[in-house]
Amino acid sequence: MAKQASIRSRKHAPGVHPFIGTSLVALGALSSASIAVAQTAPQDTKTLEEVTVKASRASSFKAEASASNKLTQPLLDTPKTVQVVKKEVLKEQGAASLMEALRNTPGITMQLGEGGNTSAGDTFQMRGFASQQSTFVDGVRDLGAVSRDIFNLEQVEIVKGPAGADVGRGASSGYINLITKLANREDASEASLTVGTADKKRVTADVNRQLGENSAFRINAMVQDSGVPGRDFVKQKGEAMAPSLAFGLGTPTRIHLYSLHQRQDNVPDGGVPTIGLKGAYRGTATGTSAVNATQAAAINAARAVDSSNFYGSRDDHEKVTADMFTAKIEHDVSPKTTVRNITRYGKSHVDRVLTSVGALVGSNVGDPVGDASQWTVSRSRQRIDQVNEILVNQTSVNTEQTWGGFKHSLVGGLELMHESQTNKGFGTAAQTIRGVSYAAITNPAANLYNPNANDALGIPYATGVDTDGSTTTIGLYALDTVDLTPQLKVNAGLRLDHYSIKTTSGTLITSSNLAANPGYAVGGIAPSSLSDSDNLVSWNLGVVYKPATNGSVYAAVANSLTPPGGNNFVLSASATNQANSSLDPQETTTIEVGTKWDLLDEKLNVSAAIYRAENDKQTSVDAFSGQTLQFGKTRVDGIEFAAVGQITNFWQVSAGLAFMDAKQIKQFSSATSENNGVRWSPDMTASVWTSYTAGAFTLGGGVRHVSDQKRVITKGADLSTQNMPKIPSYTLVDLMAAYKVSKNLNLQLNVYNLFDKDYIEKLNNNGGRYMPGAPRTVSLTASVKF
Repeated sequence: MAKQASIRSRKHAPGVHPFIGTSLVALGALSSASIAVAQTAPQDTKTLEEVTVKASRASSFKAEASASNKLTQPLLDTPKTVQVVKKEVLKEQGAASLMEALRNTPGITMQLGEGGNTSAGDTFQMRGFASQQSTFVDGVRDLGAVSRDIFNLEQVEIVKGPAGADVGRGASSGYINLITKLANREDASEASLTVGTADKKRVTADVNRQLGENSAFRINAMVQDSGVPGRDFVKQKGEAMAPSLAFGLGTPTRIHLYSLHQRQDNVPDGGVPTIGLKGAYRGTATGTSAVNATQAAAINAARAVDSSNFYGSRDDHEKVTADMFTAKIEHDVSPKTTVRNITRYGKSHVDRVLTSVGALVGSNVGDPVGDASQWTVSRSRQRIDQVNEILVNQTSVNTEQTWGGFKHSLVGGLELMHESQTNKGFGTAAQTIRGVSYAAITNPAANLYNPNANDALGIPYATGVDTDGSTTTIGLYALDTVDLTPQLKVNAGLRLDHYSIKTTSGTLITSSNLAANPGYAVGGIAPSSLSDSDNLVSWNLGVVYKPATNGSVYAAVANSLTPPGGNNFVLSASATNQANSSLDPQETTTIEVGTKWDLLDEKLNVSAAIYRAENDKQTSVDAFSGQTLQFGKTRVDGIEFAAVGQITNFWQVSAGLAFMDAKQIKQFSSATSENNGVRWSPDMTASVWTSYTAGAFTLGGGVRHVSDQKRVITKGADLSTQNMPKIPSYTLVDLMAAYKVSKNLNLQLNVYNLFDKDYIEKLNNNGGRYMPGAPRTVSLTASVKF
């Protein structure tokens, strides 16, 4: 029989949050409407069914399944939110970095860093939780403070919701899985050249050759030398290469040997002062930062600085070396059983010196007769020298079996992993260390409105107080999907992890701590070591009901655990620090209900999901005893909608809309100060990209919207007296036009931020500096197949 064709109360119950109630109504409406259409649609003819299959395969935006062997079901029948951003979408958008790729996913926001510090590499939040430590490559955890390039990716998979049963520790809000381009049995070559605003120059190449009947070689390469639109002196320069060898293609035993080698030589960005921006505020103060009422008024009335100003030095640098080697072996024991083994070694090194801009300084600041053009701001020099290493071996089995009369799609595996991170210690104060005297590192203030990148700035010196952290993990997991009936599936997963964390560091002996460290002299280094070891149990459970072959309704619950020091392998002896080994792991639990439908002859997928996530056992100060205890929590309620695929054979779309209500519960930073919000968690985010092909021309465009992102989250705070209490909302429009000159040559023009909107992309935690969003930019790409 042919497949069925389908075109696809403001009152709330007592105790139900209005946000959740509205979301449930929307979710139920979408599900009911889809079921009704599917059940009443006329039967197709056999000929129409064949056309449907071809049209579905023609969609380049829509993925039918995940590349991860842990997600055994089609995306339509997977009981969680999974978004796959394919290389075809990224190519149309002219995306080059992981951060640009993640713009396609609502609910993800970028982060800048604490106070004067600037985070290195890809730093972002997903569904209200920090997620930069939950990035994977082909299902293996990735490490390093590296800005990832996507030249070597087939697709980016975003799996939302806690995923401890999938990937182990962390993953409070999900994980990002980057799928690598591997050698295949197709002779194909493509190269591209991109030029654009800010002296952008980028070249990529992808060459695949069949070496024999069952073997192939592929190499991807990238070279880039570009400025950053709207920013003086900041630079992104690098090159990368990714070779891949494959043997046994098309046979029961397949071997893939591949590696990735990246080199970056960037000029990092320390940000721009927020003085003069809407929301900037300076009150009166005492002490070293004394400002009277007249001066505060002058500061608050000051004009904003040029967002292109660079407050660093020409000597600022960020040098990155990253290498990764992978061997993957797959063997089909039978048509329904496959055994895999993956071994990977990776190492990255980041050497960075960055200048961060600080507060106003100088006796004439705010003086009514003073010249504002002479106002100055302080600068601090940051230095990072960090090495990350990882060695992993994964063995897994995928099988389909019938047990007890039910079909089981089972995957089980064993993961052995060792990760380490070394951070060198640096100082700026005048002191003697192991008999060597160091002068104080001082930096001249920068003119607020006319900074000079040629100013001589000091570089922090190495103190020898380094921090080494490592984690060894043994993980055992099993995931099973059971078909109880053709319409009903149950999915369950369990993972057991045993981890050991060790941190070694030291304390520099000064006159103030000499008495607490007997046996050491001033200038010596007293070593210290902390360790922790424990077991983690992660799980998930989901139920999928298929009212029609082209749709599903699901409910799922899952957890993930983050032990102390689990993100950077650094334990702390401080009783108030979440990384103290005596504390329990934080646990995140999420309940999600959703529905997914393949409409328009299965060419377009639409989905909706409503969820509640709670992260428990966070440190908070007890108001009565003053002790730091683990009774704080973060709760995020949300609903997400998505559509991806073809509306017609020539019109494609990828769209997402997310609403989120994030709050902290019983989070006291002191006995009298309570936080009740979650930083950088907008109530609404949306992303739409669409394109239409007419003959040799393709026209496309997109809209991205991010609502206000709170910085000030203290309960009862008067926002009118807070400096930059939020990142204001913004909406950006991008356009694309492509022309296929011949079957081997394609030209593409991309225009970003079409209306040249000024906006803040990232803001630091104290509101003193920000990263401006890129102004209108243009790029032209020529792609050649040969």
